[in-house]
Amino acid sequence: MGKTEKIYIAGHRGMVGSAIFRKLKKEGHHNIVFRTSAELNLTDQTSVKRFFLEEKPAYVFLAAAKVGGILANNIYRAQFIYENLMIQSNVIHQSYLDGVKKLIFMGSSCIYPKLAPQPIREESLLSGSLEATNEPYALAKIAGLKMCENYYRQYGCNFYSVMPCNLFGPYDNFDLMHSHVLSGLMRKMHLGKCLKNDDWTAIQSDLDTRPIDHVDGKADMSTIINVLANNGITKASDVFIEIWGTGNVLREFLYVDDLADAVYFLFEKYNLEQGNKQMDKVDNFFNIGSGADILINDLAEIIQEIVGFHGVLSHDLNKPDGTPRKLLDVQKLSDLGWQYKTRLKDGISKMYQWYLENMNNG
Repeated sequence: MGKTEKIYIAGHRGMVGSAIFRKLKKEGHHNIVFRTSAELNLTDQTSVKRFFLEEKPAYVFLAAAKVGGILANNIYRAQFIYENLMIQSNVIHQSYLDGVKKLIFMGSSCIYPKLAPQPIREESLLSGSLEATNEPYALAKIAGLKMCENYYRQYGCNFYSVMPCNLFGPYDNFDLMHSHVLSGLMRKMHLGKCLKNDDWTAIQSDLDTRPIDHVDGKADMSTIINVLANNGITKASDVFIEIWGTGNVLREFLYVDDLADAVYFLFEKYNLEQGNKQMDKVDNFFNIGSGADILINDLAEIIQEIVGFHGVLSHDLNKPDGTPRKLLDVQKLSDLGWQYKTRLKDGISKMYQWYLENMNNG
């Protein structure tokens, strides 16, 4: 990939897209194009076609997606499957039509069966039933992966996919109902710490940056206390933070800048073979992770220590646990020479520092 060739990052403002942008800039790539969702609706085929004809990117990182945590996936099921199918179909197909040299599609570890053997190998795809709560999102991501595979099989397109484990880092989603578990717990504990210390200036600043249920820092104290309680942050004899479910499920986490490093490594090193398009097995997607998982309860204790929350952790057993375990086998990528760099505690510390520094920047 030449340093002067044009690169399009779809979803550059999200957690993954912004990390890829930082990595590309660090490696000396400056001919990078992107559009906000307000400027370019990726679910609209005509708009996507017009953009590609105008910009003519040579390489594409497809990180745009509708994403959310376990509750958002379960509530907005139609939106998750429709928007993701439309985004990836439009971008992948137009990349083929415009002769894009290489495209990498960002998938998710939720593509694998709920009860897949652990650690999960790439070969486990489509070998069993999906986790019900995020099935629409998973089906969309499987479709994107298979689009890349079959555009290679039929047209020889150098399009392939990565399936990361749970990601966290700067520009994560901190909405308390729709975020992923790590970012949600971090924000809960930050607000819980402020509540325990009666630091209303910090609470108001947090809510002004990211309102909760349309309540910002300008609301009166009783309204703020109520909205915090409705989102699992309560003050009684002590401050209590709710963990969804039992907390006894296992998850694997990767700092998002490590994902960007892995994606760039593949873009530099890996190409699909041109001549084996009809093989039964096509190595067109890779698991990306740390190779280690952790109980949600143990994760919560690490976040509690880093944030400095000295209240009580409780559980909301009415909320779902999701898949019991979801650890990826990352041997295939490891055999190519890539390893993750950021330890979990170090990544959480970096993320919390970023959160505090961006309190008034949204």
